[in-house]
Amino acid sequence: MSKENFTNTITKIIKESSYAVSHAQMREKMNDNCNRVTIYRILDKLVKNGTIHRVMDIDGIAKFAYCNSCKEEKHQHNHVHFSCSKCNKVTCLEGMDPKINLPKGYLVEQVSYTISGHCPECN
Repeated sequence: MSKENFTNTITKIIKESSYAVSHAQMREKMNDNCNRVTIYRILDKLVKNGTIHRVMDIDGIAKFAYCNSCKEEKHQHNHVHFSCSKCNKVTCLEGMDPKINLPKGYLVEQVSYTISGHCPECN
């Protein structure tokens, strides 16, 4: 399989997933047909071009979710993420608008909102 096919497969897996997918979950879904370094490189490329975004779960594991409204020149995902402490799924909670008022002189470049607890399936 070519790198372009791997990229398309990874993008499809992430886009069709209802929760953010880790590197290990990605390898498993691909039946280990793609080596780990290639997957990392493809994930980094997809993050840089605004196709997916990276979010850390409560254990510090990077997971990846599809970006619905990001562009390469304006890659923002300043929405809330929910990390389930039971099933370890991380989901994007669109439509929540957290507000932060920083003191004068601070410039925000990136924001990460992660709430942990039990998701509806585990509650």
